[in-house]
Amino acid sequence: MMKRNNKFMMSAMALGAAYLMRNPEARQKLKDQFKSFAGSTSKKDKMKTAKSPVTTY
Repeated sequence: MMKRNNKFMMSAMALGAAYLMRNPEARQKLKDQFKSFAGSTSKKDKMKTAKSPVTTY
């Protein structure tokens, strides 16, 4: 059963790669989506670390 699922996943990845190789617009759209995803996570991390420490007197 596991080998069957593995073959299916590899076939799906190969078909996806072939599709992206033949379609430059789809490839660019996917690149833009990854860039926006990476940018959104780094903004969240910066906001978390930007807090100033609390000082007591």
